[in-house]
Amino acid sequence: MATLEKYILRTINFIIVFCLASMMLMVFVNVILRYGFNSGITFSEDVSRLFFVWLTFLGAIAAMKDGTHIQVDSLVEKMPRWGKQVCELVGNALILFVCWLLLQGGWQQTVINIDTVSPVTGWPMAVLYLTSVVASIGIALYAFKNIFRLFLNKKH
Repeated sequence: MATLEKYILRTINFIIVFCLASMMLMVFVNVILRYGFNSGITFSEDVSRLFFVWLTFLGAIAAMKDGTHIQVDSLVEKMPRWGKQVCELVGNALILFVCWLLLQGGWQQTVINIDTVSPVTGWPMAVLYLTSVVASIGIALYAFKNIFRLFLNKKH
């Protein structure tokens, strides 16, 4: 199971790096073409926007895995151990609830937009909304893992 997780995280990290590098290259070339040659690449804005959304949502999965999302824990740090565990349980339960909402809404939007295509690229707009489905599943898996660890009293 750890090997599968490692493979999936490597794939996610590769996609994140690919999206970031592609965005930078497309935007840079487009700026040079617009200001230097009074032309441009028509699809670069749409593809860059799509890559940015994928990068953001996949980055949220990676941040959930590492526990590096922004958190204010000044009150929680002053609590006894059982208080910290209750806060972690409630926090992860709320994350699961939000993931459920994101999954439902993202899936509905994906299905609604499956036949809608981007006028510039011709790609289905469902590709944009599929990010929320993927992210909600990935984040929920790590929230379940955190809850499971909590009940086993294991450290991160």
